[in-house]
Amino acid sequence: MSVTEQTVRMTAEALTDPNTGKPYSAHKAIRSIRIAGDSVELDVELAYPAASQFAAIARQIEDAVRALEGVEQAHVRISSRIVAHTVQGNVALLPGVRNIIAVSSGKGGVGKSTTAVNLALALSREGARVGILDADIYGPSQPQMLGLAGAQPQSEDGKMMLPLRAHGLQANSIGFLVDVEQPMVWRGPMVTQALRQLLTETAWDDLDYLVVDMPPGTGDIQLTLAQGVPVTGAVIVTTPQDIALLDARKGLKMFEKVAIPILGIVENMSIHICSNCGHAEHIFGEGGGERMCADYGVPFLGALPLDIRIREQTDIGVPTVVADPEGPLAQGYRAIARKVAIAIADKQRDMRFKFPNIVVQNT
Repeated sequence: MSVTEQTVRMTAEALTDPNTGKPYSAHKAIRSIRIAGDSVELDVELAYPAASQFAAIARQIEDAVRALEGVEQAHVRISSRIVAHTVQGNVALLPGVRNIIAVSSGKGGVGKSTTAVNLALALSREGARVGILDADIYGPSQPQMLGLAGAQPQSEDGKMMLPLRAHGLQANSIGFLVDVEQPMVWRGPMVTQALRQLLTETAWDDLDYLVVDMPPGTGDIQLTLAQGVPVTGAVIVTTPQDIALLDARKGLKMFEKVAIPILGIVENMSIHICSNCGHAEHIFGEGGGERMCADYGVPFLGALPLDIRIREQTDIGVPTVVADPEGPLAQGYRAIARKVAIAIADKQRDMRFKFPNIVVQNT
């Protein structure tokens, strides 16, 4: 007795995606099924990047299908396709960019920029096309972190800047345009205009995600950006200590005011493990990020340790996800990146990216 396509589809769709905790039917992941005698082939398309998980997912589905009566062989091909999702209000989507992720902290000194660059690199390593925009005009750090200090963007038409490239990322920053020792003594409107130009006058090339390393704080500049930039969702970075959490809460409320979804909270510098004796200590307190998530009903994306290697690697322009891609620190960033991508995949699709504008003219 040969198996039917309907039986195979029902079996595969009922399985739980280990990354989302939902059945594969939730994102219509089972795309096509081919049956030849006792052999079955399936194409599975995930709505989020997860290259490191492809093999495990394929084994899960293959095992379930091979257990069906009439099936001797099963082969599953996994791929990802990232689409544009809705943004706040009627803000126009950015050409060449499907989704924008704002990484914010509410205050400086909590490792926001380090988290942003490693998040971008983690998304890239999972198979997405990713860019990073350094929106911190007063203290740009991405050129140093990406090993691009001293580089300058080029332009083919004199109007649009070509993003610089490093470690598989497309990048732009005010730090590429000014001397590293030149202070940016600018008022708010000048800063806002500069950021808009960096965002809209960069020729981003077919990005699934653009990670925006936001300036610290919750003032006029941040609010203007949040209202005018088509942001798919925001990630809040904080440390566990109460002082940092006070400002992180303000950052969260700012995004709520402009109807930008909070994708989750990352607790940075969560724990320190002594490199000499192995003693673990919560230097900045314990559990603050999780308590904040519980208070506001937002996801806890994960905790990152206070580790000297993270600082050393970003200082030399080779961030952790690139420097030690299979190490536990990089795996932590990649797990957070997958959670962020899944949170975006759960949002409503923005069909403006799919359909062209239609103009009717009298002829």
